[in-house]
Amino acid sequence: MKPLEKNYKRIVVKIGSSLFYPKGTKVDLGIINKIADQVTVLVESGKEIVVVSSGAIAFGLHVLGLVSRPKDLPHLQAAAATGQNLLMESYSNAFKEKKINCAQILLTWDDFNNRKRYLNAKNTLIALLKLRNVVPIINENDTVSTDEIKFGDNDRLSALVASLISADILIILSDVDGLLDKDKKVIPEIFKITPWIKAFACPTSKQNCVGGMITKIEAAKIAVDSGIPCVIANGYKKDIITSVIKEPEKYGSLFLPKEGLTARKRWIAFGTKPKGRVVVDDGAKKALINKKSLLSVGVVAAEGNFDAGDIISVIDKQDCEIARGRVGVSSKQLDKIKGSRYDKEVIHRDNIVIL
Repeated sequence: MKPLEKNYKRIVVKIGSSLFYPKGTKVDLGIINKIADQVTVLVESGKEIVVVSSGAIAFGLHVLGLVSRPKDLPHLQAAAATGQNLLMESYSNAFKEKKINCAQILLTWDDFNNRKRYLNAKNTLIALLKLRNVVPIINENDTVSTDEIKFGDNDRLSALVASLISADILIILSDVDGLLDKDKKVIPEIFKITPWIKAFACPTSKQNCVGGMITKIEAAKIAVDSGIPCVIANGYKKDIITSVIKEPEKYGSLFLPKEGLTARKRWIAFGTKPKGRVVVDDGAKKALINKKSLLSVGVVAAEGNFDAGDIISVIDKQDCEIARGRVGVSSKQLDKIKGSRYDKEVIHRDNIVIL
């Protein structure tokens, strides 16, 4: 377990859609002013803050006079296009009073999936943070991307951004106090994300929100596997961001980090969508866990259409994903050599991340 260091300089804060609905139905922009107040204090003290904010669709529904979330994709994207303008205007106005500028960054999975675009996004964010008086406001590009709309991936997006810029801590703010146990009490510290921990998560039932605790735990796993602590906390609590920075174990649920992966391996593990998958036998699984390369003799089956250089998932015989890696052969070639000896690694150990 990586020791918890409290000298957090680079901080990612995720703002959930539920925070814009304090009474359940009517949208309230007041939370943005509260966020701006806290972020300004941190920026003036020398911290680097990135805000990942949901809310575009929720604001769009408000502007368009829709009382419930549309079912079809075109209307969801129309709401996102309308609401993103209001969302950024609200952030810009709130920070302008503090003499701090906002930078809008809209990302899609392709920006993470493509290594060159991934590094470009990283360089842009680092450059903005070095300007000191600029706060990047990031959102999924809902008008062209379907993943966030279907799966509520803004929690995941915040973790990917934290990993992208090697943040010191990720703070996920929602309308709950943290991860609750069976007695509805907050679990203050989570040392490992086990099936027991996952069992306490449940999806949201709110009309204007997506995700829920399930996606937050998935995001926390990405963060802690990247060596970044993650706190899930209640965004309605006074000065919650500055409080978490001072004492993360006392506000919400703190997920403690593991030893972090290298930047390149974080991209392999979390920043890409696998193009296919290979099923391996028990011998190959044991070899991978012992930091060996994946050889063709241990491959039982290959699924999907991938080329050499693509990222793929490695699955055991129980259908559990045990690793991801950059494959050295195409799916067509692998289909011919699986189960037999071959002079080239299917995935070299330097290109494998054990999950």
